[in-house]
Amino acid sequence: MPETNRGAGRPLAYWSQLAVGQRFRQGQRCASMAGMNTHDAPDSAAPAGGGCRLFALIFAAVLAAMLIAAIAIRFWLFPAALTPVELQTSEKLSLNQKLRSVGYQEQAFTLEGSGAEALEPEPYSEVGAKREIRFSERELNGLLAKNTDLARKLAIDLADDLASARLVLPVDPDFPILGGQTLRMSAGVEARFESGHPVLVLKGISVWGVPLPNAWLGNLKNVDLIAQFGDQNGFWQAFAEGVEELSVREGELFVRLKP
Repeated sequence: MPETNRGAGRPLAYWSQLAVGQRFRQGQRCASMAGMNTHDAPDSAAPAGGGCRLFALIFAAVLAAMLIAAIAIRFWLFPAALTPVELQTSEKLSLNQKLRSVGYQEQAFTLEGSGAEALEPEPYSEVGAKREIRFSERELNGLLAKNTDLARKLAIDLADDLASARLVLPVDPDFPILGGQTLRMSAGVEARFESGHPVLVLKGISVWGVPLPNAWLGNLKNVDLIAQFGDQNGFWQAFAEGVEELSVREGELFVRLKP
């Protein structure tokens, strides 16, 4: 008769096989859990690596934005001084002749190899006198270059019916926030001759590329200054009455005066 386990009523071989099966199933569960941990490890490490890359991208973007802002502030808001215009010898000679024709006897530019000419006495006469004034954009800026300090702060541009000026001004070092920096300004005036009189219209003034409101300009934007102030027996009236023709073209200013 086979040996049995007391109190259980089952053969001993049965319990041995049951114990072996339990150990086998436990081994399978451990192997499965180990496999799951092995597959999960890269997934848990992936967010860490992705987070580092994301942080690097954000840091690089912020650094690039700060660099661009610094360059914009340095060269846009606080530009360097303007470069004076250097006229060629032929341009200097032509400008001297133009100034002499309107009564400016001294030479604006001393040419190499020529000294200052002594003035000779002569009787006054308007016979054959030219009443036209014609200056190119380079000649006007060249005249400014006679004063080097002014030429580094002011530049004139001539376009069709439009005269523009660009101005850079150093800010006093004691001025709050902007002290010691350079202020950039620009302005435009429409200039033409219409209905027998000159027309000068203020187109606007900008500071650092931002147009000033019309109210800050005394509501003079897009207003004909001669029509507005020409009846007050002042400068504008005298100017209008003395001009027979006025035109501004690309790179050139032309004025014909009345007798």
